[in-house]
Amino acid sequence: MKILFWRSALAGLVLWLGSWAPACAQAPTPPLLRSLSLTFDTVRYSLGEQMLTVAGEPRLYFYYHDDNQVAELRLVPSRPGARPPRLLPSSDFVLQDSLIAGPGGEYRGMIHFRNLTGAPFVRLAFAPAADSAGRPARATQLVSLLPLTRTTLDARLTNPELFIGEERVLEVSTNNLANVRVPNEWTKDQAIDYKLTREKNGLFLHLVPNNLGPHTVVVRAQAERPYLDGAGRLSYQLPPLRLDFVVRASRLRFLNPDRKDITYDDAGRTTGTELILDDGHNFDLRRTYRVEGQQEPGGALVAELFTRSYLSNDRVLCQLRVYNTHRQSDGYLYIKDGDLAKYITNFDITPRPRIATLSVLHRGGDWTTSTTMNPGETVDVRLEGESLLKGRYHFDGANIIPSDSSTRSEKTVIYRVQVPLSSVRRRVVVFDGNAPTDFALSVKEAQRPHPLNFVLVNYGNGPRPITQLNGPVLYDKTIPDVVFSFNTNAIDESRDLYGRQYLTMDVRTVDDKGNLIDQRTVDQLVICPGEASPRYAYYQGSDCQAGNFSLNSLLGRKTYDLDAWYRIIITVRDDAKQYSTKGYSQQVELVLRRHVNFDVNVSFPAGLLTKVQGTDGYGSFSGISLATLAQLSFYAPDKINRQRPYRIGAGFVALNAFNLSQSATGRDLGIVVLGSVTPVRTGARLTFPLYLGGGYLLSAGKPFFLLGPGIGVTL
Repeated sequence: MKILFWRSALAGLVLWLGSWAPACAQAPTPPLLRSLSLTFDTVRYSLGEQMLTVAGEPRLYFYYHDDNQVAELRLVPSRPGARPPRLLPSSDFVLQDSLIAGPGGEYRGMIHFRNLTGAPFVRLAFAPAADSAGRPARATQLVSLLPLTRTTLDARLTNPELFIGEERVLEVSTNNLANVRVPNEWTKDQAIDYKLTREKNGLFLHLVPNNLGPHTVVVRAQAERPYLDGAGRLSYQLPPLRLDFVVRASRLRFLNPDRKDITYDDAGRTTGTELILDDGHNFDLRRTYRVEGQQEPGGALVAELFTRSYLSNDRVLCQLRVYNTHRQSDGYLYIKDGDLAKYITNFDITPRPRIATLSVLHRGGDWTTSTTMNPGETVDVRLEGESLLKGRYHFDGANIIPSDSSTRSEKTVIYRVQVPLSSVRRRVVVFDGNAPTDFALSVKEAQRPHPLNFVLVNYGNGPRPITQLNGPVLYDKTIPDVVFSFNTNAIDESRDLYGRQYLTMDVRTVDDKGNLIDQRTVDQLVICPGEASPRYAYYQGSDCQAGNFSLNSLLGRKTYDLDAWYRIIITVRDDAKQYSTKGYSQQVELVLRRHVNFDVNVSFPAGLLTKVQGTDGYGSFSGISLATLAQLSFYAPDKINRQRPYRIGAGFVALNAFNLSQSATGRDLGIVVLGSVTPVRTGARLTFPLYLGGGYLLSAGKPFFLLGPGIGVTL
């Protein structure tokens, strides 16, 4: 009790001296306050009772649990009945309400503190109320405050194992994150080194073990705001955080590189490539480490890693020299100090993209190394080589069409490429970024056979497509000429291009018996697409057929000079030398048809039965007669050079002409009209027709009728 009494007396004396010290240079000024207190929740802190001297200055201390806590302010002026002093404004607090008078001359108000942990000095400055003239007094009284708080640290440890060379990070929970002083520095030469960091509004403990076995980490942290220890002294040392661990042998730590793809080339072996890795905390600067593809000693050297400097983001800048290729799918890369693996990492080490071969797939065809394509054509282009996924390929002068079925791998990529119809280039170069490669596509005008429906034939009935003239064409009139014309606008249609058409024409003329009369061949008949083609300007040339083509300009015996049943056989076909695929062929056979044939015929009727007008009965069968007739024969309408079996003619007949005996009877010469029925047999030299007709006997001077067989001889 004596200690408490003397402490209170001393605090009151200090308060009284502190309030009067600023005015000693002039005249003694009485204190403005008789008493002052702050109430937090249910605890009241009074001036003169809860006092501590810090740096030679008495301060009113209090405990808080929130940086922006609200407290009740109570004060009593030093002169009874006097107006309350004014609380001067400050950035550390806000007086929410005006001071309200209470019983016993006490005044009360609510004060709202701001950032009690971060504010270095918190003071309440009071000034006397204004005098009757309204002039404020100059004398002030300061009450220095000392905020105190209790801060705790705790960490949840789910796994007590640590591994040599491997950093582990634990989250530390605290009731006042702002009050924990974070030096952000590693401890040194301890069994387990640690450091505290504040990241993303959280407190974290970083641990790096150095020695094997069980060890205890005691984290001793400092506070921004102190608290009173058991002896009543201020303490900035937070309660220690004790964590027990078991340190085991090294477990390789994975270091993340900033790049996942390194180029393997001559430059990478000489000058190297900059690479940033996570800090392994055991790296020695300015040292070269081996990078191998296996953890065991004796592995093949993949690269060398030279550590250059530490970076501010807890990473290390390195220089990497590569000596071999590596794929992430092949396994991890081991960073070794000698033959001892220290860390693992992984990234691709691949050569620069290189195209070895280029092949083209045309629609409906097979892959070919021929790089020729036509304007407007869409083809698949396959590139084969190394590290092709690293390349940024495009085709200068052509469009790449997206395709879901495109193949993409390190060794093969397939693009669907289309050359615009308006392209004026003859080569489409393959570019890798801005650099041209050694490969290109050749742009050539379309040259594929078109169906021959654009070839028109006019033999007297107007032009008709040659493809419509199937089978022999029987023509009744004389053929003045056979004229070929060409519908050039029917060759190319929109995007379906065929290009120039190279035709060959064979012409044969045969007689009615099939004997060859004339033969001609026309080579390199070039038909160019017309103005309807989008590539019309690129097709034209001096070799293009201009106008119509006359067959009589070739034939020695003209078409108008041909006899009945002569045939003109015309074969139009694509020139096989000009196309890579089989072309088209069309044959036209023009036949000079006749319905009636007029000829002078000599036959030998035999055994004729005659009936002479005015004579009773029939005469006896006569012998062999001789008939010379101007005769009409008729042809079958749908057959070529095939006569009907009946004929009709007029002429002379010598009855029983070959009976030369003196006693012969029935011999006479008559003018007759005869009809005959002849068996139709192709190629027969000897026939036996039947005759029926009538006439006038010149010797007898009488008309007569006759009927009977005969013998026909064809020479």
